[in-house]
Amino acid sequence: MVWRRRRSEACGGAGGALALLALALCAPGARGLALEWYSAVVSTEYVDPQTNRTVRSVSESGRFGDSSPREGAHGLVGIPRSEDRDPEGCAPDTRFLVPGGRGAAPWVALVARGGCTFRDKVLAAARRNASAVVLYNEERHGNLTAPMSHAGTGNVVVIMISYLKGREILDLVREGIPVRVGVAVGTRHVQELISGQSVVFVAIAFISMMIISLAWLIFYYIQRFLYTGSHLGSQSQRKETKKVIGQLPVHTVKQGEKGIDVDAENCAVCIENFKVKDVIRILPCKHIFHRICIDPWLLDHRTCPMCKLDVIKALGYWGELEDAQETPAPESPPGVVLAPELSLTLPDGDRSVGDNSASSPTSHTVPQGDATFKEDAGENTVLLETGRSDLQRGGPVC
Repeated sequence: MVWRRRRSEACGGAGGALALLALALCAPGARGLALEWYSAVVSTEYVDPQTNRTVRSVSESGRFGDSSPREGAHGLVGIPRSEDRDPEGCAPDTRFLVPGGRGAAPWVALVARGGCTFRDKVLAAARRNASAVVLYNEERHGNLTAPMSHAGTGNVVVIMISYLKGREILDLVREGIPVRVGVAVGTRHVQELISGQSVVFVAIAFISMMIISLAWLIFYYIQRFLYTGSHLGSQSQRKETKKVIGQLPVHTVKQGEKGIDVDAENCAVCIENFKVKDVIRILPCKHIFHRICIDPWLLDHRTCPMCKLDVIKALGYWGELEDAQETPAPESPPGVVLAPELSLTLPDGDRSVGDNSASSPTSHTVPQGDATFKEDAGENTVLLETGRSDLQRGGPVC
């Protein structure tokens, strides 16, 4: 369950990174408005004075302005009269020269880009009743066109053409050749623009979220590794503890059994009286409990619930159970007989009897629970008493 929760947190960190990335992309200013623009089909027609032949050309080389109506227009081309001083047509009182123009015939203003805003150029031409305004781009842009913003110019058709196309028409008009221009709606284009600042913002947000996600994953796997190690260690320790607890004696309660008052005594863990046929476990401190109650308790606490005796140590195990072993019995000094509840020591004078005292059995260690313990202990005691009486008489010790 812990692993699943931490894995979900790690996945949640990665999901949060993606969510923040999407938020960065959709944040105000992160993405420009979708730019919709239309190309313009530009047609020109003029009579070559040398050959007296009509020259026509049609190309989709123009671009409508952002505020221009998407509709066609046509007329003779007019250029500013003071073209040498004001080729851009920025002055409000700019007058235009239209070769071959006749009174109220529709005409189209041709002006260069730069010098003022697009709006000023269009309004200056509109005051002279131009039906359309054709701007040609700067020389450094070559055959390219650019978007134009000219809000507030009314229903005047406004397009931009390339520098080369504009110079071609301008040179013809300067020579006094009437040039007729037609404008038609071309192809619709949709382009989504992303500003440079938005790209930087999105990149920083993406990198930051990736770093956070990577840190989450590293933290998750480190925690998982530590948890796995501690879990395996605790499982091994509990397994060893269970084996040690299994060495404690168990007993089944019988009817009328002496030593256990069925009606008065109860288990300190479950607080229920002992009943006939209940299986109980007896601890080294002589406290008794239900086996199904005390075993889980000892697995977690290792101590008696009543007197707090460390049951594991009481059974002869010390420290960690993985390295547990019974403590070795201390070596007995010369002249001492060790046995359960039996320890006899000879006086110092008896130890000075050279080889004779060494030849007598002075030390015997008898395992607890051995059936021959009483007989061996009795023989040792008789031999020791006989040796002591011979020494007091000054006789030899056999």
